[in-house]
Amino acid sequence: MTHRQIPSWSELKPLLRPKPVVLDPVQRRLDDALTIADLRSVARRRTPRSVFDYTDGAAEAEISLRRARSLFRNLEFQPSILHDVSAVDTTTHFLGKPSAQPFGFAPTGFTRMMNHEGERAVVRVAERHDIPYALSTMGTTSIEDVAAAAPDARKWFQLYVWKDRSAGEDLMARAKAAGYEALMLTVDVPVAGARLRDARNGFSIPPALTVKTVLDAATHPAWWMNLLTTEPLKFASLNEWDGTVAELLDKLFDPTMTIADLEWLRASWDGPLIIKGIQTVDDARRVTDAGADAIVLSNHGGRQLDRAPVPLRLLPDVAEAVGDRTEVWVDTGILSGADVVASLALGARAALVGRAYLYGLMAGGERGVDRAAQILSREVRRTMALLGVASVDELGPQHVRLP
Repeated sequence: MTHRQIPSWSELKPLLRPKPVVLDPVQRRLDDALTIADLRSVARRRTPRSVFDYTDGAAEAEISLRRARSLFRNLEFQPSILHDVSAVDTTTHFLGKPSAQPFGFAPTGFTRMMNHEGERAVVRVAERHDIPYALSTMGTTSIEDVAAAAPDARKWFQLYVWKDRSAGEDLMARAKAAGYEALMLTVDVPVAGARLRDARNGFSIPPALTVKTVLDAATHPAWWMNLLTTEPLKFASLNEWDGTVAELLDKLFDPTMTIADLEWLRASWDGPLIIKGIQTVDDARRVTDAGADAIVLSNHGGRQLDRAPVPLRLLPDVAEAVGDRTEVWVDTGILSGADVVASLALGARAALVGRAYLYGLMAGGERGVDRAAQILSREVRRTMALLGVASVDELGPQHVRLP
């Protein structure tokens, strides 16, 4: 028979540890976010549907994006036991320079639309965490203003080649003058992909005041207030645009570009060159032979060709094909530090994340981006330790099995 007694205050006191009250509602939301998925849930509540869908969505039936995420979910780690992981070193090198984490912030367009703090917030977080940040041609903060926001950050400039080649030459000159260390040429957008969520939402830049958006403003007043009371939302590299994203891409981007045009690019840019949007082993070899310093296996986050190859699946074959002649990076579907670690084990030098930090930006501005970086960094370190790996260089194919 169980003997019961009334507990004394000295016994109860250690158990009564109320959670500190956080008065700041943004900080409260961010503190409760333990994963990127949690930040995504907050972002979905805090931003208008068309804005969230632009970030969250992909092309056509969104098969490419689902396949990429499914492969990360279904892969199997192979941990090795009895190794000293008391000090896990996540440092790696991109383009010959150190990075505190094996991931960087990928270029994303229209960033101030997700939150008015925009690209400045993202690059400041990259500077604090000692990781690289790539500014998009379709950014909403100028090359110079991003550079001024974080003078010591490693900054890369992402370029789309326009039909007006002189415009591209001007952008490269500005990036070089502002201290950007590398150029990232994106090659998988000869025409715009069919992003059906955007079409159904009537998404445009800047957002149009329709009956639907006015009703949406009533449920997202803070987002609309920030939009209407801060600097106008516009493309930093364009004079003006009033239309859909797809119309803009089709009007500006050059579908005639070939690999021979890399010579034109090299005439204007003498720094490191990254080619983003590689989706076959043959193309990886071609751009490596053409002198790319790094390549990014990417299907544009599933936002261009639906049912495109899954970059992670392609990674081991590309790493074997190009060897040490160029750095191989990967993106698409990466939403956790474990995804980053798996990518490195399969042959990537680095992983690039886009949606992950945008969810944080929508959830809480600069603090939300910082929370995303914290989450990813902790997950990278924990996953490495549980795999029995003390440094990035120790990761290899023996640590991951693909389905």
